[in-house]
Amino acid sequence: MSSNRLSPAARAAADALRVRVSDLHQELVRYGLVVWTAGNVSGRVPGHDLFVIKPSGVDYDRLSPESMIVCDLEGRAVDGDLAPSSDTAAHAYVYRHMPEVGGVVHTHSTYACAWAARGEPVPCVLTAMADEFGAEIPVGPFALIGDDSIGRGIVATLAGHRSPAVLMQNHGVFTIGADPRAAVKAAVMCEDVARSVHISRQLGAPLPIDPAAVDRLYDRYRHVYGQPGPSEGQGA
Repeated sequence: MSSNRLSPAARAAADALRVRVSDLHQELVRYGLVVWTAGNVSGRVPGHDLFVIKPSGVDYDRLSPESMIVCDLEGRAVDGDLAPSSDTAAHAYVYRHMPEVGGVVHTHSTYACAWAARGEPVPCVLTAMADEFGAEIPVGPFALIGDDSIGRGIVATLAGHRSPAVLMQNHGVFTIGADPRAAVKAAVMCEDVARSVHISRQLGAPLPIDPAAVDRLYDRYRHVYGQPGPSEGQGA
């Protein structure tokens, strides 16, 4: 599948991103968000209508920058020796319709999937949720893998929504970010709050946070929290 269809500039940008995307897959393993070969990270190639994504069905400990696949925004592989992820069409649809998105992540993390299996959004009942998501984590429609149906559901659900995460019904988590690292962080945070809120509900009814307080927390996290200057994928 490898080809010379990329210009020298596109190839240089894609190869640099291959390293970052390959490394970020290990963060999914580190935080227990994936098992076996499930899940994927992708990143938009800066300045080009391309993205980099994991190959399909390859063990995480066998992933390398060289195994990452470069695709165009229609989801067609244009550089790489392996078949791209089975979720490639969904990622491509997001990149085509959400130009502000620079990274997409998909996981089957346990607690978030439990909410997705019920088709129930995770309510915004923790300040950490207000910080990161600015609202509940919404549920997207049921859709089958194989075409861009999942991507359509992601875009329809997250368009105009503060949350960078969506629970696709009966499926799992998709997150978006300004870059791949931000999307990975959203996936980590999604599982963390899904677990906490699930445990809270075993003890009783979680207390809602006033919407005005959610707004203030969300704004503060973006404009006051952390160190001055640019940061990649805001950390805690």
